[in-house]
Amino acid sequence: MTLTTAARAQSQTHISRLSVVSWVLYDLANTVFSLNIVSLYFSLWVVNVMGGTDQSYGNANGLSMLLMFFSAPLLGALSDQAPRRLPFLVVTTLLCIGFTLLLGIGGLALSLVCFIIANYFYQAGLIFYDSLLPEVSTVENRGKIGGIGVGVGYLGSFIGLGAGILLLQVYQQPYPVVFRVTGLLFLLFALPAFLFIRERPRRVPPFNASALGRTFAALGQTLQRARRYPGLLRFLIASILYADGANTVIAFMGIYVSNELGFTALQTQLVLVVGIAAAMLGGFGGGFIVDRLGPKRVLMGDIVVWMLLFALAAAIPLLKLPSALFWLVAALAGFALGCLWSADRPLMLRLSPPRYLGQFYGLYSMVGRFASVIGPIMWGFIVNTLNWGRPAAILSLLILMIGAFVLLLPVPGGVHRWGPEDLPERA
Repeated sequence: MTLTTAARAQSQTHISRLSVVSWVLYDLANTVFSLNIVSLYFSLWVVNVMGGTDQSYGNANGLSMLLMFFSAPLLGALSDQAPRRLPFLVVTTLLCIGFTLLLGIGGLALSLVCFIIANYFYQAGLIFYDSLLPEVSTVENRGKIGGIGVGVGYLGSFIGLGAGILLLQVYQQPYPVVFRVTGLLFLLFALPAFLFIRERPRRVPPFNASALGRTFAALGQTLQRARRYPGLLRFLIASILYADGANTVIAFMGIYVSNELGFTALQTQLVLVVGIAAAMLGGFGGGFIVDRLGPKRVLMGDIVVWMLLFALAAAIPLLKLPSALFWLVAALAGFALGCLWSADRPLMLRLSPPRYLGQFYGLYSMVGRFASVIGPIMWGFIVNTLNWGRPAAILSLLILMIGAFVLLLPVPGGVHRWGPEDLPERA
């Protein structure tokens, strides 16, 4: 038996099925929080119950992501250099749950503060959660296990929506009860990860100020190195724009359909059900389309679909078109969202030199977080400060998509032939 085969066999021996199931269930758990608190019920409570504005919710959302953007390198270094990652996942998750349980207590201002903190720790937990994937998978099945996590995560969306419909529509409970139940569901489905994921021991240097300094120095070197690859830089800038547009419409879809289009509370929730189901189809089907047409062509076509969807979504109230058209918008937007991420990551892989793949994926992850900062703040500024209304905010997202499309035009989409300096060093 070769050393590599022995290492693989040892890896397989130490990974229990219970650890894998527990890791996957955490994806379901945090998706319940993401859907119920970040995307739907909290924003509706802020605007429709507490008399807040789109801007108050958008600023809170954007601020939490801005804090995460600046602290992500620190958390990433902590994840890489701490002997165990699971304790950090436990702490960040419990803090997120704790502040979720406080939503709706003490008025709007306090709840917005609690939301900022809860969303921050939710995002922080994702860093530690993602870094635990090697503990529950091997090199051969890592993509499969990660994909199962994504698929089961969509199930968490349906559980969260189902709980909300049951509490709000059937039992006529107020929104804060939904927040409490969401926190408890997060805890329930996260507990197996806390109890049954087994981390293998790691020898790492102590985490200290010099280690943090090395982290930021490495980030600076990565930014300098990225300038050697203009196509990669253009892609990263474009990804900020199209991801910002997609993330923002997800955050404000509930407010838009209920307050702008006049959907009932139940219809608003069912629109999300349609969108999530379509996103599942887009995620699974998008992979096959990317394999046939290539990631750049699929991504460009997907962005065009987003442009048309944003134009139609704005036209419905502006031109007094039938509001029932938004059911079509929701279905196509969900499918387009699934396809977007199916094409986005493979294109990033084609544009990144193999030697620096880890560094550039770290940069890509930071860009993704920044893409959740601008849109929510811009939406609130347009709707409430400029008083232009929500259709204008939707059209601003259309402008973001146009900008992304233009930036991507010269980006190479084929398989790149890398020179020796871009390939991994031989041992």
